[in-house]
Amino acid sequence: MSKPDQGPVEHHENIQKVGQSEQEVIYETYVSQSPEWHRKMTRQLLRKVDFHLLPCLIVMYLLNFLDRNNLSQARLGTLEQDLKMQGTDYNLATSILFVGYLLMQLPSNLLLTRVRPSLFLGITMAIWGVISACQAATQSFTGLVLARFFLGFVEAPFFPGAIMLMSSWYTRQELSHRIAWFYAGSSLANAFGGLIGAGVLGNLDGAHHISGWRWLFIIEGCITVGISLLSIFLLPNYPATTLWLDETEKLYAQWRLIHDAGEADEAKSSNFREALWMVFSDRRIYLFILLQHSSLLSQNFQYFFPTIVQTLGYGNIVTLLITAPVWIATFLVSLLVTWSSGRTNDRGLHIISLMLVSVVGCVICTATTNIGARFFGMFLMPMGAVSAYQIIIAWVANSFPRPLVKRSAAIATANMIGNTASIYGSYMWPSSSGPRYIAGGAATAGIALLVAFLACVIRMVHSRMNKRLDVELENDRSRVEAPGAETHHPRMRYIL
Repeated sequence: MSKPDQGPVEHHENIQKVGQSEQEVIYETYVSQSPEWHRKMTRQLLRKVDFHLLPCLIVMYLLNFLDRNNLSQARLGTLEQDLKMQGTDYNLATSILFVGYLLMQLPSNLLLTRVRPSLFLGITMAIWGVISACQAATQSFTGLVLARFFLGFVEAPFFPGAIMLMSSWYTRQELSHRIAWFYAGSSLANAFGGLIGAGVLGNLDGAHHISGWRWLFIIEGCITVGISLLSIFLLPNYPATTLWLDETEKLYAQWRLIHDAGEADEAKSSNFREALWMVFSDRRIYLFILLQHSSLLSQNFQYFFPTIVQTLGYGNIVTLLITAPVWIATFLVSLLVTWSSGRTNDRGLHIISLMLVSVVGCVICTATTNIGARFFGMFLMPMGAVSAYQIIIAWVANSFPRPLVKRSAAIATANMIGNTASIYGSYMWPSSSGPRYIAGGAATAGIALLVAFLACVIRMVHSRMNKRLDVELENDRSRVEAPGAETHHPRMRYIL
C-alpha cells in the first residue's frame, strides 16, 4: 500500500520537535495531498471499515429489534389467553419495556466512552438475549411485565452506542447512508419476525407441550446469545485503537474527522456533569429532542402492525406472512432516500417529504375499509415514518459532531427522551378501536405533520448559523492576509 508523499508516520513521530499538537500535525500532513490520493485512500479505508463494522452492527440491531418486537407476533398465538391478559394489558406489556430502556440510556452511553465498545455492546447483547429467552418461562401477566422491563433496561445501551460508534468512523456525509443500512435491521427484523413467527406458530405450537409463542421467545433469544459471543471479537472500536488498520490508515481515519468537523475523536471523556452541560447549553438539542420524540411517536404503529394488518380479514399465519413485503419495501426505500440524503447533504427536505408520505398512508388506512386501499396505505405508513427516522438520527449525530463526549451525550439524550413517546404511544392503538383505528391513525397523521414542521424549523436555524459562520470565515480570511497571521482549519458548516 502506498503512503503519502509527506510521510504521515514520520510526521506523527516528530510531533514534539515541531512544537505543534498532534491534531495539527495530522491535519497539515494530509491536507496538501492531491484529490486523487485522497479518493484512493478514502476508498481503501471505507472498504475496510464497511466490511468490519456495518455487517456486525446490522445483525446485532436486527436481533435487538427482533427481541424487542417479537411480542407483536406472539400476540397472534395464545399469549393473551395463556397469561389471562385483558383490555389494555398488551399495551402495558409493550410500553413497560421503554421505562427500563429510558432509565439506562444516558448512563450507558457515557460509560461507552470509557469501555471498549466491542466488549460493552457484546456483553449487553448476551444479557438481553438471555432475558428475551426467559420470557418463555413466564406464567402470569406480572411475570411478563417484569421480563419486559428488564429487557428494555439491558437493550438500552445498544442503539445510541452503535450510532455513536459509527459517527467515530464516518464523516457526516457518509454517516446518513451507513445509518440507513444499520437501521435497516429494524425493517428486516419486522420482515423476518413475521416469517419466523408464521413458521414457529404454525409448526411448533404444542411441540413438547410448549406453546408456539414460548418457542418463539426461546429460539430468538438463543440466536441472540450466540451472535453476541461472536460480536465481542468482530466489532471494531475506535480508529486509533483498531488492529486491522496500519499506522497510516489510523492517522488518515483521524484526519478525515478533523477535516470534516475540526476535531478527531479521542477515547476519553469529561465527567458526567460536564458532558450534560455541553449538550444542554446548546439550545438546538431541545429542537432535536422534540423532533426525535415526535418521529418515534409517529411510528409506534409498528409494535401493533400484525394486529393492524389482521383487520384485513386474514388468518394469523397469513397475516404474519403478508407483513414481510411491507417491511422489505420499507427497507429498500430507506436505502434509496438515505443515499440521496447523503449525496445531496440534505436532511430537512428529505424528512419533510417522507413524513408527508406517512400522512397519506395514515389517512388512507382510517378513511376506508377497502382492502386494497388499506393495504396500500399500510405500505406508505412505514415507508415514510421509518425512513425519515433514519435520516433524523443521522442528523443528530451530524449536528453535534465533536468532542466525542458531547456527541455521545447528545445522541443518548435525544434517544432517551425521544423514546418516552413509546411509553404512552402504545395506548394509541387499542384493540377496541379496530378495524379502522380512527383515533390512532388520525393522531399519527397529525404527529407526522409536526415532525415535518420541526424539520423545517431546524433547517432554518442551521441556515442562519451557517450565514454567521460565513461572516466569521470572511473575517478570518482578512486576518490571514495580514503578515505573520496563522492559517486555521476550515470551519464546520451545519447540515440543512
